[in-house]
Amino acid sequence: MILKNLIGTAAFVALMFIISAFVYKNKTEEPHQNLSSKNNGFAVLELFTSEGCSSCPPADALMGEIEKEYKDKPVYILSYHVDYWNHLGWKDKFSSAENSQRQQQYSRTLRSQIYTPQLVINGKKELVGSDQNAVESAIQNAFSNSNNAKIDMEVKVLSKEITVNYKIAETNPQHQLLITLVEKKSSSNVMKGENEGRHLQHWQIAHQQNQISLKSMSEGATSFPLPQNFNPNDWEVIGLIQNTKSGEILGSAKVLF
Repeated sequence: MILKNLIGTAAFVALMFIISAFVYKNKTEEPHQNLSSKNNGFAVLELFTSEGCSSCPPADALMGEIEKEYKDKPVYILSYHVDYWNHLGWKDKFSSAENSQRQQQYSRTLRSQIYTPQLVINGKKELVGSDQNAVESAIQNAFSNSNNAKIDMEVKVLSKEITVNYKIAETNPQHQLLITLVEKKSSSNVMKGENEGRHLQHWQIAHQQNQISLKSMSEGATSFPLPQNFNPNDWEVIGLIQNTKSGEILGSAKVLF
């Protein structure tokens, strides 16, 4: 009231309006805090795809968009090219029986159908890999409902192989460490099959995945053959800790060359 008496009623009202506007502006422009920074949340996206499947290119493209959108956030993408489409006219050069077997394992633990493009998030939820709204929602849900177990990794490139040294916090007989060699981006000209005549782009291609039991050892090393024409800028290594019974992924990490 002293201030009001000194400057007058009109000036006092104007001053209060300016102060209120300033406080409101600062409150609304406060930067949004990432959910993952609050609770160490993360999202592992495992896409099961094939160059022989006409429904898969949109899912592949979505993985590229998500990789770009979440570049600096704890989102880890692995695209597994399955081999069961190969007998239908086109052999996918990125496919493997091991990738199909991983999808079959998820079918058992999640009690889901086997199809492409199928996306599994944190080993707990499956959905159609091209459904952008559902995928974005699942990522945010994963951020809110996970706590990333720490994985330390270091890579070394030798003349004929890539060696990955790893260390985790604790052992558990129900857990395994999956270390995957991933090619960030590649493409193919498809000559036959459902995608005949198309030039297909792929992101985060899983080339080889080494499975390591965490029953008694919490650190060690594993290796991969050095890919032909290897360029370190085009590759990365992703590590996952997974419960072998439930399929849930408990930890994830990425290391660049």
